[in-house]
Amino acid sequence: MDETNSLIEQRKAKLAALRAKGINPFANKFAPAETAASARANYAEGREVALAGRITAHRDMGKSHFIDIKDQTGRIQVYAQKQALGDDQFDIFKHLDLGDFIGACGTMFTTRTGEISVKLSSFVILAKALRPPPEKWHGLADTEIRYRQRYLDLMANDEVKRVFLLRSQIIREIRNFLNDRGFVEVETPMMQAIPGGAAAQPFVTYHNALGCNFYLRIALELYLKRLLVGGLDRVYEIGRNFRNEGLSRKHNPEFTMLEAYQAYGDYETMMELVQSLVCQVAQNVLGTLVIEHKDGEGQVIRTIDLTPHWKRVRYKDLVRERAGADWFELAPEARRERAVTLGAEIGKEYEDFEVTGAVFEKLIEPTLIQPTFVTHLPKQLVPLAKLSVEDRDTVEVFECCINGQEIAPAYSEQNDPIEQRERLEHQAGGEQQKLDEDFIVSLEHGMPPAGGMGLGIDRLCMMLLGQESIRDVILFPQLKPKG
Repeated sequence: MDETNSLIEQRKAKLAALRAKGINPFANKFAPAETAASARANYAEGREVALAGRITAHRDMGKSHFIDIKDQTGRIQVYAQKQALGDDQFDIFKHLDLGDFIGACGTMFTTRTGEISVKLSSFVILAKALRPPPEKWHGLADTEIRYRQRYLDLMANDEVKRVFLLRSQIIREIRNFLNDRGFVEVETPMMQAIPGGAAAQPFVTYHNALGCNFYLRIALELYLKRLLVGGLDRVYEIGRNFRNEGLSRKHNPEFTMLEAYQAYGDYETMMELVQSLVCQVAQNVLGTLVIEHKDGEGQVIRTIDLTPHWKRVRYKDLVRERAGADWFELAPEARRERAVTLGAEIGKEYEDFEVTGAVFEKLIEPTLIQPTFVTHLPKQLVPLAKLSVEDRDTVEVFECCINGQEIAPAYSEQNDPIEQRERLEHQAGGEQQKLDEDFIVSLEHGMPPAGGMGLGIDRLCMMLLGQESIRDVILFPQLKPKG
């Protein structure tokens, strides 16, 4: 029998002994009156408290015990003395293990070493952990276990828990910002008959009752624009998108997006919206606009300054700066050859605009650490945007890049149904992608001019919280099944 199995058997034996005493740890109830953090913050000698949490340390001193219990807010020390508890309850401490949950009532005091503690007057076991905690609470080093069994990661690593608590605050602050500006939060279908709003491979599912395929949505856009047609002038949704594509440090097949649309706005309206939103979130959640990313040793590897006003630069100017001033005068084959020489990855089937896009994604975007609005992208990249007046080969679009990756694209929405149909048909090119006729019909009923933007919540959290992988800001990232 290996060590883990031996420990499990020992814990099961303790559970059996408790049940023999008439104690069922899984049937008890207890309502904590406060948290460990609030107890510490409101410390007063002799004040009565009722706390609950998981045992993370246990020191047996013979006629007394010290245990640490931990809840979502932190840990607090509990002192159990035989004289105060009596023989029967004190004997139960022999059956407690690291990882067990207890409810504890007692009075607050400070030990001789200055530790704020609770002197126990009574307690109840709320759950018996049959498996030992990970690596004795010193943290998980195995990345596979951290992602596959996130609950162990949260138990062992306070910094991981902090990241996800802050992620929740970030999303709450995003809602506060948009609600204060008069936006209405809505929900749109996750299963769609025709996936649209982005160029991506969808996941397919089958609806038994309707007898047809549906697709998990790849974007929120087209349904939100229908709401603009219906008279909801400012709408947003925070929801999951699904794209049947590869995994990487920046990509997870299931990810969270914010999309917001504002009638009578345009891409410049969205610039102000994105900049103000990100700055408010950073200031209100983190208390600063200067974000530090650190390595495993705690050394700062990059600093991001979110202080307005953010840089604006045209897509073509960035490409010329990196790939040569004559880039857009070159013949397509010459551009392809230069792109390969520069180190971009070019597929054989790439069209000319995709070659330029590969240069941008591989060689330019990773260098955009400070907030940058990259504007006026090629029209082929964004068929749902309005054409630029001064350059009909580009669209009124920006990609907001921070920390070397795009976090928020936005544009002046195309509301001409005739031009929209032509551009979507050109994008489809006779391939499998079907045209969403209902969306076109909605535009034919009249959609006001509008600005729209999408913001990747996961990438925003990576940037704000100093994380280098998207898996470190998603509680349960996609992994290949075991076995």
